Amino acid sequence: MAAASLEDRDKFIHRDISWLLFNERVLEEARDLDNPLLERARFVAIFMSNLDEFLMVRYAGLKRLLDAQYNRLDNYGYYPQDVQRDVRGRVAELMRKAYAIYEEELKPGLAREKICLKRAGDLNADQLKFVKRFFDATLYPIVTPMAIDQGHPFPVLVSKTISFAVHLERKGVMHLAVIPVPANVARLVKLPSAKDGHEFILVDEILRENLKIFFRGYEIRSATVFRLIRDSELSVDEEFSPNLLMSIEDEIKKRPRAKVVTLSVETGCADSLLDVLTQALAFPKDEVDFVQGGMDLTFLFQLATAVPDARLMYPVHVPAKIAYDNIFDRIREGDMLVHVPFQSFQPTMDLLQSAAVDPGVMAIKMTLYRASDDSGIVAALKLAAKNRKQVTVLVEIKARFDEERNIGWARQLEESGCHVIYGMPGMKIHSKVTLIVRREEGRTRRYVHLSTGNYNEKTARLYTDFGYFTANDDFARDVSDVFNVITGYSQPARWKRVISAPYDLREYFFELIDKEIAFQKEHKNGYIFAKMNSLEDTKIVEKLYEASCAGVKVRLLVRGICILVPGVPGMSEHITVKSLVGRFLEHSRVFLFHNNSDFRVFLSSADWMSRNFDKRIELLFEINRQELKDHLRQVLDLSWKDNQKTRVLLPQRNYTFTKAAKEKFNVQAALLRQYD
Repeated sequence: MAAASLEDRDKFIHRDISWLLFNERVLEEARDLDNPLLERARFVAIFMSNLDEFLMVRYAGLKRLLDAQYNRLDNYGYYPQDVQRDVRGRVAELMRKAYAIYEEELKPGLAREKICLKRAGDLNADQLKFVKRFFDATLYPIVTPMAIDQGHPFPVLVSKTISFAVHLERKGVMHLAVIPVPANVARLVKLPSAKDGHEFILVDEILRENLKIFFRGYEIRSATVFRLIRDSELSVDEEFSPNLLMSIEDEIKKRPRAKVVTLSVETGCADSLLDVLTQALAFPKDEVDFVQGGMDLTFLFQLATAVPDARLMYPVHVPAKIAYDNIFDRIREGDMLVHVPFQSFQPTMDLLQSAAVDPGVMAIKMTLYRASDDSGIVAALKLAAKNRKQVTVLVEIKARFDEERNIGWARQLEESGCHVIYGMPGMKIHSKVTLIVRREEGRTRRYVHLSTGNYNEKTARLYTDFGYFTANDDFARDVSDVFNVITGYSQPARWKRVISAPYDLREYFFELIDKEIAFQKEHKNGYIFAKMNSLEDTKIVEKLYEASCAGVKVRLLVRGICILVPGVPGMSEHITVKSLVGRFLEHSRVFLFHNNSDFRVFLSSADWMSRNFDKRIELLFEINRQELKDHLRQVLDLSWKDNQKTRVLLPQRNYTFTKAAKEKFNVQAALLRQYD
């Protein structure tokens, strides 16, 4: 059966379903007994946080389509109502699994380690006194009960807010009130306990026990905790926006009032209270999700850091340092590759910090997509501007859920004297690139840094990425031209060392795949190995199917979304797909082509997604230094060999996770040892 003759539903896994399958793999890590106990709890929190973002963006988008009565097939062959129905069922099942893991596996395990989450009725005398003092001194002064009536509209509750809905009676008249749980107080409160124990209580549990204090003279008939998720996708008409920064700021202000897309309520909520609550929120009663147990398990992030027991955490990892005296001298010696978090992010920091104070540096150009809260990168750029370097920073203010932070960075950089560009209409600047212009011995030399990941010191300790440093003139000229295209009115050309999206990246990958097809026909050695976060572009999937039908062996290591269906006779029988979910988030994008035994290896900021090819500024660059190519090939081969954290995608569209009992191999653990 030829791939071209199949319906889209037969050829593709829907991207939203594939994403939910990925988050299920994250949740599986919470059940893996090889992971330390508190790390398992953290995986539940990661799962919940991931799901929140999915609901705020992808599920909200589905509901928008349904509200607009949109009824056309999408790129994967599905109608929106079919996807929404499937997604809703899968989300409910995943939530059930998450709470079952928490209640049936994690809580008993934590209890054995004397780590307990207590209810108010289980507190001893000392703990009751502590909680009373905490309520009086911390909660009561800041908590604000809100009446709901003709003069008091339903309060504006931002997405993910946990609140109490309270049904009150006075003189036979019923009233509704809402109490938001304050977000500026840590949700998990440490209780006084025995020296060898760790006992906690949730802030919402403390409030529950003190609700009467807020409603003197009224009788509480029922109360429930609820949590809502709002549509958080920005809607900016960038083409006709005279000021992109102001437009994004205006859209951010609308988020607290956006449509509610999910509503979670405690199991056992009184029907009368549920009726009033759903009416007030204009939310369908039959779509309410009922939660039994603690609302919003992301508090497990806090639990994982609140217990100082090294036995229950991953061993502390100190990234390996790379030896050099001067970063500029080291780069001139030869191209350099840094693999975080196994190796230190410090060379990237040194490059910017040295450039900020080096008297020979004349200019710094950089793209900034996501940065940490206390970013040393941003501090270095501000210092460079203060030292009269010409600093140009392209801050992507449309980076999802980092819009406010990036707007803040942009304003700070401008105030420091940097030239700031806020992005491009209709595009996101997702490439990670730095260019430093330095005067050396009467000539100008340019230094380039390109990366698969963000300029973020925090995620560089959690995400696997490659950073590439070079002073190669061809690279420097290409990157200089890239900045001219982004900042000015220059039209791009095909460059010597970098390939860019949205201009010719997809077409370049097509050329590389076509070459493997030709080599397979002539030499029977066509081979492709691609590692990425997500594979979602239908056009490149079709091209991979074409390669498979020609006999090209294709290995795909895709952590998250993968719409390709592998192992189908006549369509994808020579394609194997694996997903690796472990201690570190696999974030690097690496592409290898056999090229008739003359291997070509590329790094990129781009996944194989339509948005990366068509709506983002992305860069692909080839690694030419042989020892670096060999190293990247080794990392790919080791990753494929992993049999402890890898799942295989089956033709039946589900992932199988069969951990090897003998000859165990965990690639991330192996790389920690190798780089140490």
